[in-house]
Formats: sequence, structure tokens, C-alpha cells
Amino acid sequence: MEGFKFHLAGHTAALKYAGELLHNTGCTLLPHPCTEVTHLLLPVPSFEPDGTIKGGGNLPDLLSHLSKDVVIMGGNLSRPELKEYHCIDFLKDPVYTARNSNITAHCALRLAMNKLPVTLEGLQVLVIGWGRIGKCLAQLLKSIGAQVTVAARKESDRAMLCALGYRTLNTQSIDTAPYRLVYNTVPHMLCPQSPGNGLKIDLASNLGLGSPDVLWARGLPGKDAPESSGQLIACTALRFINGKE
Repeated sequence: MEGFKFHLAGHTAALKYAGELLHNTGCTLLPHPCTEVTHLLLPVPSFEPDGTIKGGGNLPDLLSHLSKDVVIMGGNLSRPELKEYHCIDFLKDPVYTARNSNITAHCALRLAMNKLPVTLEGLQVLVIGWGRIGKCLAQLLKSIGAQVTVAARKESDRAMLCALGYRTLNTQSIDTAPYRLVYNTVPHMLCPQSPGNGLKIDLASNLGLGSPDVLWARGLPGKDAPESSGQLIACTALRFINGKE
């Protein structure tokens, strides 16, 4: 990995672990931004709502110290300051997003187990959404013996879910009341009223469950599994610099 000189911007726990793995594979880590940097690695996702770098830092100031040839790596990189740079957005990479969804599912499972006074075996659980996270989460829940119902929009998805042994609901007619545990993965409001006394965990970037007792659990990998998240970030960076896209 000689010749690859990384600067890591944003002091997050996941990025710290990513840096350790990159260093162990022979990449050079430069502590300060300078023209020698070949790759700028940002957190994933990279920015706060106000435009600052997650974990701290100002993007325009950072770029002023770097070469125009630097490769920018991170997530959600559609920013005007980066138009003239070569950017690699991990959140557009299907391998990264699939593996990150699996980490998210494991974190979501651990969160519920820490919050509930019962085990999940035999528990009535509703998973709303049959995207990447929904698929990983439903499979994990089923593997430990939970009674899993999945709410999906497409009839074809519901047919496949039945074939795989899940109970199903249409997302247009969701009743959360019968379930001890409800997960939402859909990033728009599906249930303005979410009745029932069960634990409700929303994993979406925008809330899909509307009751005041919903636990909004965004960004779980970086918070609850920073080492796993950092390893995924580093492995994705290495995959791209090695040309294995």
C-alpha cells in the first residue's frame, strides 16, 4: 500500500478504527491535511445538517490545505465544494450498504434486548419495510425464534415473504398494537398513530412511526459497533484503491 497517504477528518470512533486497519495494511496516515495527502477519508455519512464534518471540522478550510488531485472518500458527498474533486461515495456502493445494513440489524437487535424485560424467542415482532435493513433484521429475528411479521408495500414482496415463512402485512394497513416489538425501516411517515405498549424502534433516516414513545435509533453502527463500522469503512476504501469496485 505504499504511496497511499490518508488523512482522516472527523474524530469519530469508527474512523479511529478505520485508521488503525489502514495503517496495519501499510497505508500512511498523515495527522494534518497537506498537499502530500492522496486520500481524504471522512466519516460515513460525512456531514452534520449544518454542513460541518461529523466529529468536527470545516470542509472548505480542510480542502484549502489539500491538492486538487486528492481523492475524497465518505458518504453523502453531493456538496458544491466537492464538485471538482474525485469523490467516492460509500453510500452509493452496494457492497458497503449491504454490509452496513447487516451491522445495523445486529445493533438494532441488541438495542431491543437491552430495553425489553423478556427474551425475543417467541415474541411477536413487526418489521416495517423490506429493504436492505428490513431483510437483514427479519432474518436475524427469525433465527433466534421470534414470531416475525413483515409489512411490505409490494404484493410480490409479500408473496416472497410468505414463501420464506414470514407473516405479512400491507404497509397501507399497519396496526402496531398486537406487537411487543416494532421496528420501522421506511423513511417516511407510515403510522402517524402507533398504538400499543410495545417497544417501538425507528431505524429510518426520517421517522415513520408517529407516537411519542418511539425510540429513534439512527446511525447505530457508528454509535454501538464502531469497530465493525470502522473495519467496513477501511475495507471499502482498500477495495476502491485496489481497483476492486
